[in-house]
Amino acid sequence: MSAEGALLFARYAYPPNELGYCGPADATALLRRDATADIERRARQFEGAWCYLQFLAETAGLADPLDVRVVEAYWIGNELLDRADPAALVERMTDRFRGQPGGTWRDAGRRALAHHSFQVFEVYPWAPMLRSMGHPTALSVLDQCRIRTGVVVAADRDLATVRSRPLRWDGARLADGAWREETVRCSAGGLTLLDGLSAGDRVALHWDWVCDVITDEQARRIEFLEGHRRTGLGLSSCEPGRRPRRSGLTAAGSVDSCSGRPGAMAR
Repeated sequence: MSAEGALLFARYAYPPNELGYCGPADATALLRRDATADIERRARQFEGAWCYLQFLAETAGLADPLDVRVVEAYWIGNELLDRADPAALVERMTDRFRGQPGGTWRDAGRRALAHHSFQVFEVYPWAPMLRSMGHPTALSVLDQCRIRTGVVVAADRDLATVRSRPLRWDGARLADGAWREETVRCSAGGLTLLDGLSAGDRVALHWDWVCDVITDEQARRIEFLEGHRRTGLGLSSCEPGRRPRRSGLTAAGSVDSCSGRPGAMAR
């Protein structure tokens, strides 16, 4: 088991676990750096994420679902996503998520991706609820449950002020809203997996939590894969952009972000 991969998983999985949405009780156990064996045991109890991690590891020929490359692929995106067949993923999910209500994943045999954005926008029922009813709770959950990016303005050990762009719904399409400042947490009960934050750091956010300091390239991958998911579902207007290096979408296996058809990638 990769200790590095276990800690990377914990950085992103802690906030929904703390909220009681997934994983076992006592979320603070995920924040104990010296307890990676326990984190691995807990990770197996995240029914949704663990399914994707196992699938990615198997398709990449890796023995450890918590290999850091596998964990990065699921939360951020990398080239391992290219190796996973969409139809095979849906088949695996049909068994694992049989009782999952709503969502569009059952019809996603050509576009399924073992990435968190797919779980948020296609497995959970919130995107269809937003489209059909404009439900404000659906918009809020989509915004907070996705992995989003931001830039640190100021921080101490417990809290950070971050500039980020929330999702905006105009009644027909999702778009990135105006930049705003929000206060997010860096630690809980004195425990943190971060080594400190500085103004200007690019960060990944999940709910009200700073998951990690990321590179500009990783931020582009997160943003690209989410945008690609939204345009493919017709939730956002076409916004062509350059595909990031190691994004996890090959031109041959992609969906054209303007037409929704498999094939060419917007450049």
